Formats: sequence, structure tokens, C-alpha cells
Amino acid sequence: MLNQLTIGDIRAAVDAVRGETEQLLCDLLRYPSTPGLEAGAMDYAAERFATLGDVECIALSDALRDDEDYADPLPGLTYDGRCNVRVRVPGRGAGKSLLLNTHLDVVPPSQGQDSPWEPRVEDGVVFGRGACDAKGQAAAIFMALSALKKLDSAPKGDLIAHLVVEEEVGGNGTLAMARRGERADACIVLEPTDLRIFSSVRGAVWFRVLCTGKPGHSGRAGDTVSALKMAMRVIEILEGYHARLLAASRGIALFDQFPNPMPITFGKLAAGDWPATAPSRATVEGVLGLLPNKTRYQVMEEMRRAILDDGDAWLREHCALEFMYRHDAHVLATDHPLVTGLQACCREAGAAGEVTAMTASCDSWFYNNQLGIPTVVFGPGSLRYAHANDEQIALDDIANAAAILVHFMQKWSSEP
Repeated sequence: MLNQLTIGDIRAAVDAVRGETEQLLCDLLRYPSTPGLEAGAMDYAAERFATLGDVECIALSDALRDDEDYADPLPGLTYDGRCNVRVRVPGRGAGKSLLLNTHLDVVPPSQGQDSPWEPRVEDGVVFGRGACDAKGQAAAIFMALSALKKLDSAPKGDLIAHLVVEEEVGGNGTLAMARRGERADACIVLEPTDLRIFSSVRGAVWFRVLCTGKPGHSGRAGDTVSALKMAMRVIEILEGYHARLLAASRGIALFDQFPNPMPITFGKLAAGDWPATAPSRATVEGVLGLLPNKTRYQVMEEMRRAILDDGDAWLREHCALEFMYRHDAHVLATDHPLVTGLQACCREAGAAGEVTAMTASCDSWFYNNQLGIPTVVFGPGSLRYAHANDEQIALDDIANAAAILVHFMQKWSSEP
């Protein structure tokens, strides 16, 4: 039976499916599955995972756009005709269930990234857009389920996997799955963590500021108000707010080891069409992280208040702040059985099993905060390669993650 298997048994089964796992990953990488264009990758994943469990293609709808937590940093996305993939491997008894989640959407290619949709394998390392974020995570799930099939003994509890769209633009795929009311005893969201266990994950808000000035010729500066200078002032105001927020967010376990665990980033600034004309409009877009001492709603209101309090009269009347993405932080106690159990399995498989905090945001909060499913983030690959022009993941890392997942599945499902 599965609960009598050793790590050696599990590794042998994982090694036996290495070739088909590599093929799956390379095939997935050939799909340019940027947000809105995941259909080919989803169809392929549904076909391949159907050999391992019961597969449902969960239809999405444009009604998702009306949800309070819908993220809209990329205007114009539609959902009719698109889907997520749900995989279920039925348990053989009344054991505890485990839910796995990862995403098949990827960010666009980086500048200088050579042949991003044509995977290459060099010395056991797979290169390509999405290799570690997060198609390599899907490969780890596939490898774990394939190894279980090879071992011919399912865990006592159900295994469920969600392969979703649009994590990269705010988690709308996982939002859709959360609204279906999925139930499980624990959840592991797979992201590249270097096999570390993230039991705490920061939240974030993505924001857009629209400034409206009074345009005019450079020779009549007294009659003009530059929207670009207004935008620069807003950046200063929000930098000041971030400094205050960071100071107020010290002393939180796991996050305090980082100098700036919840940074503010200004990623886009657009203004003007002529050097000698004060522009009438300027738009700033960025992201601000937040820790569990604040909710997304508190941070949003405090950002609005900072602009009102610190801006001049014109700025207060001619500046609009909106939010395209709103995630709370998620925290699971480090002594929770999901954390300690996964850590023990990591160590028994030869990994360090470090428990720490994630200083980026991801979909974990939907499961942990909104569905009440204890959740951690864990997976092969390194975040330093995510979104990079040399994005990559080692097949050995995928195999190690798969072995740890199988080992954890057998223990978790058998515990009372």
C-alpha cells in the first residue's frame, strides 16, 4: 500500500516518468499562452492529465468581470469560450484531501529573449518562457500524479489539481475556481520557491493614477499646468506613504528579515506628445505590496488620503486613483500540520525544508483567506528566473518537487 512506500520507491517511480514529464513541459512551452491566449495550452493539459485522473474543463464567463475581486490590469480580456482545468484523482478511502494549484498563463517575452516559444534542453535544464513560472510547476504536478499511477496505489484522500488562467494579471482564473466553492483539507499553490515553503505571502494592490492638467505652449508657463509634473508629485506622495507603511509593518514574523518585503514599484508613466507643450494628461501605473497588518481596502483608502492630504488644490481636484488588482496577504501559522508535515517530507527527501515568507503576491490568498483552506506556496525552480530572458528550470528540481509531493500526499491523506 502507498503508506508503506519508502522515499526510494517514490524516487524510482518519479525517475521512471522523467521522459514523459520533459515532453509535457516542452510541449506546453510551445504554446504562447499569454493572458487571454491560454486555450491551446489548456486543451493540451486536459488531454494529458486525462490519463491520470478525472478531468473537467471548467468554463469561464464574462460575468467574472462583475466580481468584487476581479483584476483588470489588462483591459479587453473576455472569458466566453475559455476554461480552467480541474483534475481529480479519487482517494481509496476516507483520508484527508489535498488540492494543488498552478497557472498556465505566462508573461510576454522579455527584450532579448531568444526564441521564447521554442524550448531547449541543455544538461537537464529546460529553457523557455514559462519554464519555471509556472509550466514547470504543472510538470511537477503531472510527474507526481504519473508516479502515483506507476506505483498503482492512490492515497486515501482525493487529490485535486487546478490548472488556471490569468494568474499573471491578478488571479482571475483562481478567482473563478474559488467562486465555485472548492473544498479540500489543504492546498499547495505551486510557484517557483527553490523548494522553500512559503507559509506567509504578502498582498498587493496594482494602481493607476490619471492626472489632468491645463495644456499650453512652453512660452506661457504661467497659464499652464503640466499633468506630467502632477504625476511626478503623485509618485513622491506615494513614495512617502510607502515609507510610512513600511515603518508601520515591522515586527511581523517571517517578513521582518527582509529590508523591504512590500515594495512600491512604478512600472508605467505616459504623458505628452510634444516637448514644448505642457501635457494635459498623464498616467502612472504601479504596484504596492502590503503585509497582514493591513487589508487591501485599508491600503487603498490610505493611498487616496495621502494624495488628498499632501497634494495641492489643483492636484486634489484633477487626480483620479483607481485599482486594477487587490490581494490581501495570506498567513498560515508555521506550526500548522500542513507546514510541519510538508517540511518533514522535504527533509526526508534531502531538501532543507526552509519555512519563510514570500515577498511577491500570488493566488494563495483565494484558498486560504476566502475558502478557509489551509494553504502554502511551494515548488521547484527559482523566482530569479521568472519573467527573465533566460527563464529556466532544472528537470532534477521538478523531480525533487514531485517526489516530495508524493511523499507528502501519502502521509497527509493517512493522518487523522
